[in-house]
Amino acid sequence: MKRAFVTTILSALAIALTTAASGQEGGFRGSFITPFPANDVYQVQVMGDRLADGLLNGMLEPTAGGARVNIQRRRWDLAGIMHRGSTRDLAKIESAFAGDRPHIVIVMLGARDRFSLSSKRLRSRNEEWRKMYAKRVDRLMKALKQGNRAVYWVGLPNMRRRRDNERARLMNDIIREHAYLNGVRFIDAHASFVDDGLGYSPYGPDVTGRIRRLRDSDGVHFTHAGYRKLAHFVQRELKRDLVQARREQAIPLAGSSAEQARINPNRARLRAEDAKSKEKRAGKKARNAAGAPGNAGGQKANHGRVDLKVRNQNGLEEIVTVELVRPAISAAVIALVTRKERPDRPSQMGGVLVDQISGGLTVMSSIIPPVSAGAGRHKTSPTQTPYFRVLEKGERLTPRPGRADDVTWPKPQETAEVQSKPVLKKVGERRRSKR
Repeated sequence: MKRAFVTTILSALAIALTTAASGQEGGFRGSFITPFPANDVYQVQVMGDRLADGLLNGMLEPTAGGARVNIQRRRWDLAGIMHRGSTRDLAKIESAFAGDRPHIVIVMLGARDRFSLSSKRLRSRNEEWRKMYAKRVDRLMKALKQGNRAVYWVGLPNMRRRRDNERARLMNDIIREHAYLNGVRFIDAHASFVDDGLGYSPYGPDVTGRIRRLRDSDGVHFTHAGYRKLAHFVQRELKRDLVQARREQAIPLAGSSAEQARINPNRARLRAEDAKSKEKRAGKKARNAAGAPGNAGGQKANHGRVDLKVRNQNGLEEIVTVELVRPAISAAVIALVTRKERPDRPSQMGGVLVDQISGGLTVMSSIIPPVSAGAGRHKTSPTQTPYFRVLEKGERLTPRPGRADDVTWPKPQETAEVQSKPVLKKVGERRRSKR
């Protein structure tokens, strides 16, 4: 009998530990936030008391996560979970959050709940109050976690009065434990606002590092700078999970076509269009082959495709297929462009222009310069004209001697004149001496 009882206890502990690990680590095996929100926009709802109201105002200044996050500007008012009407409020939350929205809920409350824990109960660690508070916290977390919704619970901060601070720490312990069991992110605000001696201080560094007043005169709430710092810790956790969700959007799944379409809708559309156009291309090739039976020496149509990785407006990588069109060229056209200027040498086929485009691709284009009328030489290639080289490529042409843009010094002409004068003088002196 005793051995069976011990075995039952060990089994229960194993199940509890497995449940706890699966509840908290469920977001770490994948994305804590759903990678596929409706319309690719995350809806965020802040819930709680006056502390949550100040937190919401701090989060609205720099919007977390960019344009893909929409924070509701009105908080869900929940003064507490230990007053008489809390059971009715919890039932209302369970009904309202049974749908798909919002995707993210941020909770902060407990400033009023601390009054339900008297000093006598605090000293005796009244188990009845602890069980009731833990039961309601657990119920609220389960209601918000419906549909794998991401829930962030901000704990109570440290408080000025010793009695209030002990109450806050007791409530944080209960919230932290059930957040672990239900897969909720717990953000420790108590440890984020203590001073160097791990005590209470109304002053401290703000988000920019300046020492400012962060706490209100009541020793519980925050100033505007304090709420902004509190929002910073919440946004830091939120941004990390949003980055992980965006990474999972770009992971290709070896799943059904519906999963592939959700990950990369443009690629799925291109594949569908490509499948429809295959028959058209095949029929067109057959018609070209049938309509040109005497195309001996010509070039057949040879189309190709290239898959490029690009980023869309949301910063996600997509694969776009680009079709390279190589139409058929008849033998008459080839004979025309390869005409001979002389019987022993064909004409020049022109030059090749090479250009680098985004994505690490190289584009090459062949240019056949036209033959000038009345002359056997080709005109200058369009890319070698002074206009294109100066205004398009930004090159600096070598100036001609004596032209206005020739800034060389000394001038070659003046140097030649200076060197020639002594020679002329000597020749004249020789003539006069002969006479």
